[in-house]
Amino acid sequence: MSASGGTKAIVAALLANLSIAVAKFVAFIFSGSSSMLAESVHSLADSGNQGLLLLGGKKAQREATPQHPFGYGRERYIYAFLVSIVLFSVGGMFAIYEGYEKIRHPHEITAWYWPVGVLVFAIIAETFSFRTAIKESNTLRGKLTWSQFVRRAKAPELPVVLLEDLGALVGLILALGGVGLALLTGDGVWDGIGTLCIGILLIVIAIVLAAETKSLLLGEAAGLDDIEKIKDATVDGETVTRIIHMRTLHLGPEELLVAAKVAVRKNETAQEVASAINAAEERIRAAVPIARVIYLEPDIYSEAAAAAGTNPGKAPGGQEH
Repeated sequence: MSASGGTKAIVAALLANLSIAVAKFVAFIFSGSSSMLAESVHSLADSGNQGLLLLGGKKAQREATPQHPFGYGRERYIYAFLVSIVLFSVGGMFAIYEGYEKIRHPHEITAWYWPVGVLVFAIIAETFSFRTAIKESNTLRGKLTWSQFVRRAKAPELPVVLLEDLGALVGLILALGGVGLALLTGDGVWDGIGTLCIGILLIVIAIVLAAETKSLLLGEAAGLDDIEKIKDATVDGETVTRIIHMRTLHLGPEELLVAAKVAVRKNETAQEVASAINAAEERIRAAVPIARVIYLEPDIYSEAAAAAGTNPGKAPGGQEH
């Protein structure tokens, strides 16, 4: 996985979640808090999720084969989608079930200092992990807002870690609130309510992650900035006069396919056209290094054909330029 995949943020989150999961489970054993049990399962699921992201990054580095000529870059999208499923099922649904049971059959929290101490420790550890994810993301985010970054990022790991860490911090605050109210009122129902809120939070985050990674799995085009760079690099104004239509597709977070039909002058020889196409490909790769698979088809531009609607760029999903 490349540096842009956020390996540092994933490892930081993995170490934090493993230590927190153990601490929370110990607190559950001594206190009987359902919030602690739900949070320990949540942290354990998060640890597994980071493992899935690392595994996906490793598998994506495999060389292309005749059966998979474009490589395995999309493995990272598949494993990110699995993360959303794990977060929904193991984290969210378990927490909702445990919260429902605790509301139906509330139990008094004993040894209160265990859950409170562990929650404070967990908040500190998650804050460190969240800070690392923010720092890693800021190198790629540019001027995008955080919501735009999560929606537009082509590498799924950082948005996943960001949302997981954010959910973990909010979940810890909910757990601390549930435990605190249960201790203040002497009513264990509050602990169950806190657990239920954690489950709802995790399911919402899982749905957001699933929606974003589904879009990546279906195949997203290059970002607007990269498309403009590709357009500018393709046309030289001499042999290649314009782009008739173009499509781009992410084969993986750091691998882009570019397919375009370009207009060339009528009086150019085959050798001149071939040289111009090769030069255009070199310019595209220099402008957008992740554009590794490029197919440029020369053609003679016809204004009449474009006006009549025969331009393939007008097909669904096409781009006219």
